[in-house]
Amino acid sequence: MKVCVVGGSGNISSSIVALLLEKGHDVTIFNRGQHRDPPGGVRLIQGDRHDEQAFTSRMQAEKFDAAIDMICFNAQEARASLDAFRGVGQFVMTSTVCTYGIDYDWLPVTEDHPLRPITDYGRNKVAADAVFLEAYYREGFPVTIIKPSTTYGPQQGMTRQVAWDFSWIDRIRKGKPVVVCGDGNAIHQHLHVDDAAKAFVGVLGAERAIGQVYNMVGRGFITWADYHRTAMKVLGREVPLVGVPFELLKQMQVPDFEICEEIFAHHVYYSAEKLFRAVPEFQPQISLEQGMASVIEVMEREGRIPDADRVQWEDEIVARMARVMD
Repeated sequence: MKVCVVGGSGNISSSIVALLLEKGHDVTIFNRGQHRDPPGGVRLIQGDRHDEQAFTSRMQAEKFDAAIDMICFNAQEARASLDAFRGVGQFVMTSTVCTYGIDYDWLPVTEDHPLRPITDYGRNKVAADAVFLEAYYREGFPVTIIKPSTTYGPQQGMTRQVAWDFSWIDRIRKGKPVVVCGDGNAIHQHLHVDDAAKAFVGVLGAERAIGQVYNMVGRGFITWADYHRTAMKVLGREVPLVGVPFELLKQMQVPDFEICEEIFAHHVYYSAEKLFRAVPEFQPQISLEQGMASVIEVMEREGRIPDADRVQWEDEIVARMARVMD
């Protein structure tokens, strides 16, 4: 198939592009060309999707069999993609499980769960999804919507529960305690980007996937405490986990705490059984321990793990909690 990936150089899309090539597809990526060069065999169309007239004109001229939009974040961008890819055989929209919010009626959350987003990111994705679904019901626009949860890989790195921060990896290596939210027992799901690519590539050409919405996660879950303990196993050193109540963490002004406040402090558990049934190729194979080891190796090689001795906020919290316990 002649496939366009809008984006094509990011955390998930790099793995999608690699798998498309492996499967023998003719792959084009569309982006501003500001990141790494595309891999061999991939054609780059350089442009800005926000120049809607040029975007639509170029995409319509290409006559793609399928398109995967990795960077559609709101209704306006969705309407632009709708115009740009009208006539395509299949269009895959990358949404997010953040569309469900954190106030769940049941667990695991299935695709028919009410949408209660609590962030602008989630609300805008809901609006974008609605544009495509309306077009599907109104005119048969061949959309498939995929909703990833936390999808990690070498580009994104290995995050942690309480902040968007990587110094925790160096803390473990140096034997320093690591802070978690509450008792660290909030549950979460982590999927490696190479496993995620199987879902995106697997839906292409699947008539049964047209007009459908799919959660994209692996089976099962892990607590954040055990997530951090997995990293300790990978790094070969055990350190204490210091639990801090959620409200107290909010008061402590932890840098980049929003990811914890909005998502990671809460139970996050989704079902992808619908996707497993529709796409037999989607069988995640990379364990968290394997994936974490490979990603940390890349982060170390590229110098992307901060020196924990230069990050003061966590030492201050650990010391404060020690005084409370005395």
